[in-house]
Amino acid sequence: MLFAQNLTDVCGESPDILCRWIFDLTGSEIAADLALVVSRLIRIVLILLVAWVVNRMVRHAIERSVKGWLAARERELASAGEPPTGRLASLKALTAARAARRAQRAERTRQRAQTLGALLRSAASLVIYSIAAMMALSEFGVDLGPLIASAGIVGVAIGFGAQSLVRDFLSGIFMLVEDQFGVGDIVDVGEAAGVVEEVKLRTTKIRDVNGTLWHIPNGEIRRVANKSQEWARAVLDIEVSYDTDLGHASEVIKRVADEVWEEQIPEATILEEPEIWGVEELGASGISIRLVVKVDPSEQWMTARILRRRIKDAFDAEGIEIPFPQRVVWLRTEDDPPPDRGS
Repeated sequence: MLFAQNLTDVCGESPDILCRWIFDLTGSEIAADLALVVSRLIRIVLILLVAWVVNRMVRHAIERSVKGWLAARERELASAGEPPTGRLASLKALTAARAARRAQRAERTRQRAQTLGALLRSAASLVIYSIAAMMALSEFGVDLGPLIASAGIVGVAIGFGAQSLVRDFLSGIFMLVEDQFGVGDIVDVGEAAGVVEEVKLRTTKIRDVNGTLWHIPNGEIRRVANKSQEWARAVLDIEVSYDTDLGHASEVIKRVADEVWEEQIPEATILEEPEIWGVEELGASGISIRLVVKVDPSEQWMTARILRRRIKDAFDAEGIEIPFPQRVVWLRTEDDPPPDRGS
């Protein structure tokens, strides 16, 4: 009975094999205590080793998943269709331009996949090693109940104090996953509009047309208007005077737009045949005729500038007047009778 009591005092109520064996062999409490420490260290090493193996497996699985998704995305970009052409377009120039844009989108996709992969791997490592650390502490008899409760209280306090920070990170993750925009895109996020220069998990940097760099927390971005994805449209409302032959003016506008379409200017790539949508407005000074052209993303502004200049030259050559503000003025002297205002 004394031997059992001593074994319990030295090795605990559930003695492990090594401690029991050393105590049975030597009968020494010091040797048994040393064996108990060695046994716990061996278990801790095994826990950390298993955690390392599991972490490597999870990270490898995440990496394979990201690579698979990236490969599928690259195949999708590669099979996105042949570049549309005008009637006299240069196939070689168009193909080169479209290949460059596909490469740019593929690079952006690759960067986004790497960012998400790194985030997932870091999160997995944190969870796995946290569990391993708690298991290692339990080997030394540390009561994890109060520790977990304290960590929960601290986590709740931090969560209340850092709600906006957590919201920014979560919004950044969803932006990356959904590919709402990327570096180089022209976007409008409400208070700021311009070119995206950097996208991070917490903030996005946008430089507007005046050169101002905006740092916007991702959690404050409620909606995004991306003007640089897939295709864009240049919409021009061209005014002519009221005495202009609208049919003739529309033919001139269409002819100029078709010429730009046929040329396939690199910075103004028109994807489909331009369309005249007809009379858009009967204004105070003239009549607006709407022209719409479908172009490559981010080229709508340059295309519109080229079309306006050429349409102005064509109107001058055809004698078509571009209206300016006009006002009818009635002059009356004191000898003139007052105007008849009717009954």
